[in-house]
Formats: sequence, structure tokens, C-alpha cells
Amino acid sequence: MTHFIEVGKLEDIPQLGSRVISTVAGDVAVFRTSDDEVFALKDSCPHQGGPLSQGIVHGKKVTCPLHNWVIQLEDGEVIAPDEGCAAKYPVKVENNIVFVQL
Repeated sequence: MTHFIEVGKLEDIPQLGSRVISTVAGDVAVFRTSDDEVFALKDSCPHQGGPLSQGIVHGKKVTCPLHNWVIQLEDGEVIAPDEGCAAKYPVKVENNIVFVQL
């Protein structure tokens, strides 16, 4: 069974930054773009498990801090020529509160 959990207020996540939430499924990185779009990915790069939450957010992408792999926030897919995918979680924002579906 899946359900949404409350992450916190939108403004608690820095623009072009992230916040990590611990779940039974592992750590989830919740990202906020400069346009206030919010995305959630497993906080582990598909390459060697680098913490995506510590990466650089640019546009709708995050660059892993370990080996500079670039991952799309919208679907978790790695940008070519690299290959792989980080697990993506549905996100909703209601009344300025961010929720992630697990």
C-alpha cells in the first residue's frame, strides 16, 4: 500500500537544493528547482550510490557529487552517454506543504 507522507513547507527546501527524508524504503532526496517545481528521487546515484541530495541542481537535473553523472529530476533517468535510473517518487504540493508518495 502506498501513501503520501508530509515532508514540510515548500520554503523549507532551498531553491536549487534538496532535503532528505528517511523512510522504510531508504533515504529520499526531495529537490526544488528555481521555478519551485518539486521532485523526489532515491538519494542514491545509480552509478556508485553517491548521495544525490548533495549534488548540484540545475534546471530539472541534478549532478551527482561523486562522478558528475547527470540525472533528470522528472523521471530519474541518467543523461547519455551514461546509463541508469534513480527511483522516482510522486510528489504533490498542497497549500504550500510538500508530500511524497511512498
